[in-house]
Amino acid sequence: MRPAAPSTFGRSPSGASGRDLRLDLFRGLALWFIFLNHIPNNVVNWITNRNFGFSDATEIFVFISGYTAAMVYGRELERSGMIVTSARILRRAWQLYVAFLLLFVIYLAEISYVVGSFSNPLYAEEMGALQFLAEPNVALVEALMLKFRPANMDVLPLYIVLLATFPAVLWALKRRPDLTLGASFLLWLAAGHWGINLPAYPDDRMWFFNPFAWQFLFTFGGWCGLGGSDRLAGLVHSRVVLALATVYLLVSLLVVVSWWWSPLEGLVPESVGEIIYPISKTDLAPLRLLHFLALAVVVVKLVPVDLPALRSIWLRPMILCGQHSLEIFCFGVFLSFAAHFVLNEVTGTLAMQFALSGIGIVLMISLSAMLSWYGRIEREIAARRHR
Repeated sequence: MRPAAPSTFGRSPSGASGRDLRLDLFRGLALWFIFLNHIPNNVVNWITNRNFGFSDATEIFVFISGYTAAMVYGRELERSGMIVTSARILRRAWQLYVAFLLLFVIYLAEISYVVGSFSNPLYAEEMGALQFLAEPNVALVEALMLKFRPANMDVLPLYIVLLATFPAVLWALKRRPDLTLGASFLLWLAAGHWGINLPAYPDDRMWFFNPFAWQFLFTFGGWCGLGGSDRLAGLVHSRVVLALATVYLLVSLLVVVSWWWSPLEGLVPESVGEIIYPISKTDLAPLRLLHFLALAVVVVKLVPVDLPALRSIWLRPMILCGQHSLEIFCFGVFLSFAAHFVLNEVTGTLAMQFALSGIGIVLMISLSAMLSWYGRIEREIAARRHR
């Protein structure tokens, strides 16, 4: 009898609690990549995955967020019922909304201070804050409606909308998972084909991350988190699928390299380019989605759930960052602008680029370690009270 294929993700022996540490590991990695990508003119961001294929850290973050949300709230739904679970999901969405507003205020204060102190309005233009400086009363109202967002803040409003609508999605996934995933897929197709999106501010703009498109990756993550990954295990671990995924990753690597390396400029024929371009990030273009799926197949093969390195001290910092994703993302936004300022106003040398990138990641690790310590102390106090 043929042995069953190993589980792709899910409950596992990775951590002491049975949590699949790969989820935290790669979400932490995505947060590091997002931080590095948000620093302009930084050579270190060449190590991030956006330079080696069609997808980038955003796909990793959204998929894992959907996966973990389904696992956590799916168990809560079984214990407490739909009303309590929905209330807790919406409370988390509210917490994200409050975090967005706090990030918005502090981030704009940071930008405004730099613009005023150094008499350089280009910072406001670069960071998408010109509208706020021109008409702050209007910009603040638009921000409350998630329509106005300075640069580097687009992921958080997307996550807020996805989580706010998740009670209905979770209910549907628990009852008709395949039908729900199919409906989500059709909505993704419709959003890309007809340009369905939410309006942004100023009025001629739309959301950078189209929630009608990106909801599919979030829902797919949720579908996997509720058992879909086990159903896909045989397919994911197939040698044929692994070979196809590897070939696709290599082809996409060559295409991306051809964008900036002159010897490969003619790699993509003009007729093919007319078909595949633009590879829209806003609408989660099919080539981006396929690239992420191919990457996931290869990563699942290379990083099995029982990999000893997942419990090593070397990967612990990345895992900690992944376990405190909201705080680390917000902190990374502040740090990336501070690094951008230093590179512009102090020195932009290669050594400074490496130093600021490294210092930023160390600070993110330090914050995650502090949050983890504080959470552990709170749990110990709560446990003593219930004795």
